[in-house]
Amino acid sequence: MATYTYRALTRTGLVVRNRVEVDNKQELIKSLKHNDLLPISVDKVPYTTVRKRNKQRKNIANVEAMMKNLNTTQLASKNKESTTDKIRSYFAKQSGKVTPRDLVVFTQNFYLLKKANFNNIHALRTIINSTENYNFKGILEDILAGVEAGDNMYTTMEYYSDVFPYIYINMIKVGELSGSLTNSLQQAVRYLDETNALNKKLKSILLPNITQFALLLVMLVVGTLVAIPAIQNVYSELGSTDTLPAVTLWFQGVVNSLVTYWYIPLAFVVLVVLAIIGYIRTPKGKYNFHYFKYKAPIFGQLIYALDFSRLMKAMLLNLQNGMRIQESLEVSKNVVQNYVMLSMIETSINNILVGSSWIEPFEEAGLSKPMETEMLKIGMQTDLTEMMEKLVEYMQIDIDNIMTKIMKALPQVVYGIVGVVLIFFVLVVLVPCIQVYMGNFLFSAYL
Repeated sequence: MATYTYRALTRTGLVVRNRVEVDNKQELIKSLKHNDLLPISVDKVPYTTVRKRNKQRKNIANVEAMMKNLNTTQLASKNKESTTDKIRSYFAKQSGKVTPRDLVVFTQNFYLLKKANFNNIHALRTIINSTENYNFKGILEDILAGVEAGDNMYTTMEYYSDVFPYIYINMIKVGELSGSLTNSLQQAVRYLDETNALNKKLKSILLPNITQFALLLVMLVVGTLVAIPAIQNVYSELGSTDTLPAVTLWFQGVVNSLVTYWYIPLAFVVLVVLAIIGYIRTPKGKYNFHYFKYKAPIFGQLIYALDFSRLMKAMLLNLQNGMRIQESLEVSKNVVQNYVMLSMIETSINNILVGSSWIEPFEEAGLSKPMETEMLKIGMQTDLTEMMEKLVEYMQIDIDNIMTKIMKALPQVVYGIVGVVLIFFVLVVLVPCIQVYMGNFLFSAYL
């Protein structure tokens, strides 16, 4: 059983707190509502805390027997930890955060055990015994308790949305509802691997260039605030009539104004950000923002291709398990969060109800490639499941091609931005420094 702390509201408006041990979070929430308590927050006590408390209870229960049989010297020698134990204990405490690597290893192991015909309970117990991360181990025990109580795995995973990505949860949901959990786990493993590979590629390109860009900006500002005034002092002390370049004087004025009235641009930026966030939180704003994500330069095409590919893979799983197209769309729509895609799916479902083509909304939106919609149309006339298998393969190749294009285009864009900043840095800071080094201003000072 897991340990939870909760805060709940009574009918009279009184807030109560308590700490209880239950099988899972859902059972506790049901129990609170059954007793006319409105849950405010339900938090699981970290597994490390529970484990430590249980261990202390055991030691307290046996302390008298230990003291009768051992003297203090023997007791000290037995309780002394070795260096290796201390190191292991330290890293075990530090591994409280569930990392993406933990999730990948869990999914891979669970997939292999399911492929070996393990049932969910047996597979979870086997994985829990080999999990080293205490917090993740506690989460898996909570999932196991839910499965043993008759719930689906995804039901408990939804309470840990900070650990399991939304799309990951819905992949498991599609697999459990369609009876093809093994295939869903295989897709989840592929999704996590592709996501990690994509993140590593983007970081390898963006981080060095962003660092370089940030350093150039710092050098530009510091040079304007420190080097330029020093050069002006040299000119004035020697009585030179030469002046700094116009672009240097202009940028110096801008920087000095920002330093003096820093709160004005800061307030402006904060207001703009808050206005954008407020607009995005409205239904229309969120829809427009999601549409922008599909039409954005460089990454827009990739984002749509990934969402549409996930939808087609989920539909294929459901169709292979005997679902109708309408039911397949209903279940599969949970694998995407984009409002534009969801609106197309809802329109497709409505078209099926009125006897129209469910492919038409994807075609009219203009976001899918003609090849993709044509393959679906041919599948409707022949064998839809077989054609969707070919469509999924085609889309995977297309996503790889899009990724290759992005990897080629992104460095050029970043290099272009860094190049512009570098040229501006040369004009604003280095040119005056070179003038001082060359000493040309001394002629005007002499005259």
